[in-house]
Amino acid sequence: MRVAIPHTLDNDTVRERLRSKSHEIGDSIPGGGNVRTAWPNEDRMTMDIMAMGQNLHAHVDLEPGQLVFEVPLPPALSFIEPMVAGAIQKGGQKLLAPPKD
Repeated sequence: MRVAIPHTLDNDTVRERLRSKSHEIGDSIPGGGNVRTAWPNEDRMTMDIMAMGQNLHAHVDLEPGQLVFEVPLPPALSFIEPMVAGAIQKGGQKLLAPPKD
């Protein structure tokens, strides 16, 4: 599953916001989940996600003007793809939002 979230930020700002809020990603997963993140390079954040009894390996690519979430859903979870895509859209917007003072 591929979900693109458009934005008007520069990639340095996007990186900073993703790094500072990555601990919140699990809160956006329907039913909750545990997420570990890593940065193999400056334009990709990888995620190991444990949710609904499944382990998923996903990533987020920083592209000019958009974040692209790639989440491979196993066949057992394909029926919830619309719900997951909606949660990614909503959660992605929160990750990109400016920090609250």
